[in-house]
This record gives sequence, C-alpha cells and structure tokens, in this order.
Amino acid sequence: MRQRTTVTRAYQALTAGDDTRACRDIPDAACKAQPQNFMRHSIALGLSKSADGLADPKLVLSWLMTHLGAPAALVGLLVPVREAGSLLPQLFTAARIRALPQRKYAWAAASLGEGIGAVIIFLAALTLQGALAGGVILAGLAVLALSRSVASVAYKDVLGKTIDKGQRGTVTGVAGSWSALVVIAFALVLIVFSDNRAVIVTAALALAALGWVMAGAVFAGLTEEKTATDSDKTSFSEALANLRYLREDRQLARFILARGLLTSTALAPPYLVVLASGESGAALEGLGALVLASSLAALVSSYIWGRLADRSSRRVLILTGLSGAVAMALTLAFAASGLAGSFWAMPLALFVLMIAHQGVRLGRATYLVDMVGPELRAVYTAIANTVIGIILLASGVFGALAALAGAATTLAFFAAMAVAGAVTAYGLKELGDGRSD
Repeated sequence: MRQRTTVTRAYQALTAGDDTRACRDIPDAACKAQPQNFMRHSIALGLSKSADGLADPKLVLSWLMTHLGAPAALVGLLVPVREAGSLLPQLFTAARIRALPQRKYAWAAASLGEGIGAVIIFLAALTLQGALAGGVILAGLAVLALSRSVASVAYKDVLGKTIDKGQRGTVTGVAGSWSALVVIAFALVLIVFSDNRAVIVTAALALAALGWVMAGAVFAGLTEEKTATDSDKTSFSEALANLRYLREDRQLARFILARGLLTSTALAPPYLVVLASGESGAALEGLGALVLASSLAALVSSYIWGRLADRSSRRVLILTGLSGAVAMALTLAFAASGLAGSFWAMPLALFVLMIAHQGVRLGRATYLVDMVGPELRAVYTAIANTVIGIILLASGVFGALAALAGAATTLAFFAAMAVAGAVTAYGLKELGDGRSD
C-alpha cells in the first residue's frame, strides 16, 4: 500500500495535479491502474530512449564506423537503414500485432530484439575493422530497426489502451526528459575523457543493449486489459487493403503529409556537420559536444512539448516546423558569416534543431493516438509509418543529390520543407482538450 501511495504521489506530481478522478477514453479498470501504468511507461520508454541516445546512428555510430575504418559508402547507409527498417515493415506487421489480445508483449519482445541488435554492433566494435566492421554494424542496426518497427506499432496501441487522453504527451515527455540526463552524462564523459572515445563508445553500446532488455521487462508488467482480436485479418492483401484509409480519411492523409514534410528535422543534422567540418571531418573530434547539444535539447524540451501536446498536438506540429526552419536558417547564417566551423556554432544550431525534432516526435505521436479509436489505432500507425518510411528514403536520396550542389543548398531545401510542414499542420483538425484556450 505504501508503494502504491508513493507511485500515486509521483504520478500526481508529474501530471501537475491534473484531474485523475475520471478518464475519458479508457476503461474504468485501466483508469484505476493509470498511476502505476504511467510510471511503467515512463521508466520503460525512458530506458529505450536512453539506449537510443547511446547508440545514435547520426552521431555515435557514424563516429564508430569512421573510427573503425569502414568505407564512407557504408557510413552513409546508417540513417537509411535505421529509418527505413523501422518504418517500412509496419504496414505488414500491424495486423498481426492487432491479433494479440495484449500488445504489451509485442513491445517487450521487440525491445529484446533491439538489445540483440545492439549486442551485434558491440561485438563488431570489439573485434572487427574496415568494411567487415561496417557491414556487421549495419546488420546489427537492421536487426535493431526491424525490432523497432514492431515496437512502434505496439507502443501507440498500448499507450492508447492504458493512458488516458490528456496524459499521453506528458508520459512521453517525462521519459524523454530523464533519458536525456543519461545521454548528457554520456556526452560529458566523452568530453572529459576525449582521449578514450573508442572505449567509451563501446561501453555505451553494451549499456544500450542492457537498457533495451530492462525496458522490455518493465513494460511487460503493465496492466493491460485483453481486447478482441482480428486473427483472420493478417494477410498481405489485407495490409495493402488498409491503404484505402488514405483515400477515405482526409485528415489521415493530411497528417501524413505534414509529418512527411517535418522529416526534414531528422534529415538535416548530418548536413549541419558537413557545414561545420568541411572536407576535413574535424567535426567528429567534437563528438561529445554534439551529443551534449542533442541531449540537452531533449532535456529542456521533452516535458514541455509533452504538456503542450496534451493541450494541442496540432499546435506543437506547427511550432516545431517553424522552429526547425529557424534552426536551419541560423546554420546558413553561421556559414555565410564564416562561423560554421567554430567550436560553439555547430552545437548551438544542432541544439535548436533537436528541440524542434523532439517536438515533432511528441506532437506526431500524440496527434495520431488521439485522432482515431482503439480499433484502428494500430492500422493508422502502420499506414503512417510505412508511408513516412518511403518519404524518408526519397528525401534522403534527394538530399544526397542536392548535396552535390552543397550542404547549404540542401539545408535550404529542408528548411522549406519544415515551413511547408507547419503550413500543412495548420490545416489539421484541433484534437486538444481545450485547456489552452
């Protein structure tokens, strides 16, 4: 009883005293278990996010592959493998996840799979060099990404079943805030002990693997009510048939378009690094500063974005599109004035950009969960993520082609995408609880 009281008090403190006496779109049993579920969500998701930061493909794995002497072509495949592998399969896994009476076990198993992928990368870092190291790291990242695709579909569905509307953005924000502290500690260690970066990065990969395994164990303990299953709708043709919702639901199509345009906040960071380092690759020497800037952005913004998303996830998408464009414009201004290569300009620009990206991630997740009922939540999530995977691949290829004209041109293109995303999000229906009015 004492433990339950402590959990309830922590829950009430984190939700800023919101009225928890009645729930709006989850059953009474789930409502009663919400304080405990809220804390389990915060811990499990925070562990997963911490592991993400310790094994970040954009910064950490890029540095590791370069350090091990992997070809640049393999390094360039990190982000496409990570993003496409985690998004494209979801249209075809959603039906099977929907067939499970309790979807928490799908997330827990997927988290274990992510841990296995991290172990593969860890072993490659310990034992391999050159192209072979790069190939094995990509294979481990593919395992991690495919596991992530299952976790992404399952999580939104479980979140919608166990946490009430008005608290979902908050629980995600809490997880993002405390996990950012873990990554900040990692960044500080990289900065203070910069001569031992390889040892530190390798140890971080082992911790990431452990974090994903622990996250799965915590998540499996959620109180999740069993729901009716759709076991006869798991075929490939059924998955393709679900694409009809893009035509039938204009809000879904508009949401996916907005989210697709806002992927520019995820695609832009490598080009900020290019502007900072030029052809010398010197930016990799500042790995700790870049990781620190990224994690500080998550720390200062995740909880705030989460609270704002519970009031109006639509407005969060608008604000993040505009702020992402501002960050890229700031980078271009630094480059034009000759400051892009200085020790502070790149981390500052990345800090602003990652604040915007955190908002995009929180806003899109909250909006999608709130816009549809539990019977279609997993399907809509899979449709959105599969289409976004295709958009990311296309944008990544286009960005690589645009890079032939220079990183500045590419960033200008991504900034225009971010503004277009904000404009598209403006036309979405308002799904907030009205407390912001």
